[in-house]
Amino acid sequence: MALVVQKVISEASSREQNIMASTFTSQQTYIDEFNPIDYLQTYYVPGDGLLFGEWTDFVLQNLHETFSKGGVKGETLLDFGTGPTIYQLLSACEVFDKIIVSDFLEQNCAELQKWLKKDPDAFDWTHIIKFVCELEGNRENCEQKAEKLRSKVKEVLKCDALKRNPYDPVVVPPVDCLLSCLCLEAPCKDIESYCNVLKNFQALIKPGGHLLILSALNATFYYVGKKYFDAMTTRKEELEQAFQEAGYEIEKAVYSPRIDKSRMDIADYDTSYFIHARKLK
Repeated sequence: MALVVQKVISEASSREQNIMASTFTSQQTYIDEFNPIDYLQTYYVPGDGLLFGEWTDFVLQNLHETFSKGGVKGETLLDFGTGPTIYQLLSACEVFDKIIVSDFLEQNCAELQKWLKKDPDAFDWTHIIKFVCELEGNRENCEQKAEKLRSKVKEVLKCDALKRNPYDPVVVPPVDCLLSCLCLEAPCKDIESYCNVLKNFQALIKPGGHLLILSALNATFYYVGKKYFDAMTTRKEELEQAFQEAGYEIEKAVYSPRIDKSRMDIADYDTSYFIHARKLK
């Protein structure tokens, strides 16, 4: 009897996964409906953005430690799925000679270019930049930090996580470090797809190079303005297994439970994570 029940539960779970996969937000929906200005307003406005504070502190502190005490540095850093944001690059610009940013959406790249070109309509990252300068001991003022980052960004490319070569037809030479922040749970509908992306990243990283992923666990959706988008749901154990199956060695894994759950109706993730992995030499 127990085996029959277990089989029924397993079949139900499989059907549920198939339904989720078939309705998962498509790339075309992102092209048509993702508004980078709404995204920035929803998540990064000081004092009101859902990710401003708890999430940004988590990211900036971990990346500061990784690029200073952690000794991660080199010639080139590739940021995969940059979106319209720059906060994840503020510590990296101190230890890399060249930064390549990339995103699937043209509208995200256009919004990013506004900041790079000092367009008066660009999003104001001053609060975030000040926070990073404080972490780094105020070595530079905000404007100097911003200018340093602008000078290090050498290319803005289109990428597609679901392609074997995400930059096809461009061939990006292997880099010292690949960074991806709040990206892969959007194009990947399940952990198998996520693992395949990690495998494809191998060709983009030098032997012994670094892979840094920061994102959210146990999410099913998030809103951008009034637009709904699906998010891949994953657990800690299967996440780490995906890195190992993709051929990486995990150097560090940090998990931080979400403290402020007052706006779970906007984004329902419950944990932030940071994984620092290395490609084998």
